[in-house]
Amino acid sequence: MGSAVIKLNSEILCAASAVGKQEYEGPLGTLFDLHCEDDRFGQDTWEKAESEMQRQCLGVALSKSGLREADIGALFAGDLINQCTGSSYGLLDYDIPYFGLYGACSTAIEGLMLSSIMTTTGIFDHCASVTSSHNCSAERQFRTPLEYGAQRAPTSQWTVTGSGLFITRSALQGSGKAKITEALPGISVEKGVTDMTNMGAAMAPAALDTLVRYFTESGSEPNDFDLIVTGDLGFEGNSILRDLLSIEGYETDERLTDCGMLIYDRNGQDMHAGGSGCGCSAVVLASYLLPKVELREINNMLILGTGALMSPDSIKQGLAIPGIAHLLRIESERS
Repeated sequence: MGSAVIKLNSEILCAASAVGKQEYEGPLGTLFDLHCEDDRFGQDTWEKAESEMQRQCLGVALSKSGLREADIGALFAGDLINQCTGSSYGLLDYDIPYFGLYGACSTAIEGLMLSSIMTTTGIFDHCASVTSSHNCSAERQFRTPLEYGAQRAPTSQWTVTGSGLFITRSALQGSGKAKITEALPGISVEKGVTDMTNMGAAMAPAALDTLVRYFTESGSEPNDFDLIVTGDLGFEGNSILRDLLSIEGYETDERLTDCGMLIYDRNGQDMHAGGSGCGCSAVVLASYLLPKVELREINNMLILGTGALMSPDSIKQGLAIPGIAHLLRIESERS
């Protein structure tokens, strides 16, 4: 059996992001393309607001890239609402072939991975991938109605209201864009965690599995990278992952971080263990990390989309929560 690491030659032509009030008030607020003070984006339900974020992000990305709908060969999209209705309704206005995805909070990286494979192999010239989450739609689907005002556990994370979209193409020499050079698909890992208020604990073993497989198969180590960032383990899951990696003989120091730790001000905003949701890694990558790669402030990074593959029915049945972690290697165009 050969290595599962996929060699890619794709680049992110452009990205777009839209967020809600809490995200805009966080440390990355000025970097997002769009924001809405009431989290509704002109809609009368939270679910429609999530669809609208995706619709607007695609419009912004097409404008940035100078492309038309007809130039996009395929669109990979997903969200947390049952059957990905946020994506399917939000993208109805666009005449682009559509693939619906569900990878929970790993969806942003899963979609970007599939887009990169399609453009690397020349199946499509350009692909787009988009995902979203909304705090209000996610909370009332997975936990309790917002009106209950239930007390949140210290290990709980705040579902990000946000959407991130990426357009990929085959990598061009001298373009200055962020290059996607490797991918490693995740394997579902379940370690008996049933607490839906501690998703970091459920996802950390999957992140460990993917990272150890990647380091083993690629022959690399943590210090070969400027940054290793996970999707949304938050502070709790990040701490668990550090401990698990140390047991395996990998020390990561400050180069290991998490999108759920970056998007909010832990001291100034009461988000407990940090951010989560499909939109978390999507908006942090689109607005904060990619510009750093293009400016060569980050030359070589790994990003893992981590997801808790639960559903309302699995929670009701008391099933343990499987985790998943998809990995991409993103590099700058070095001189």
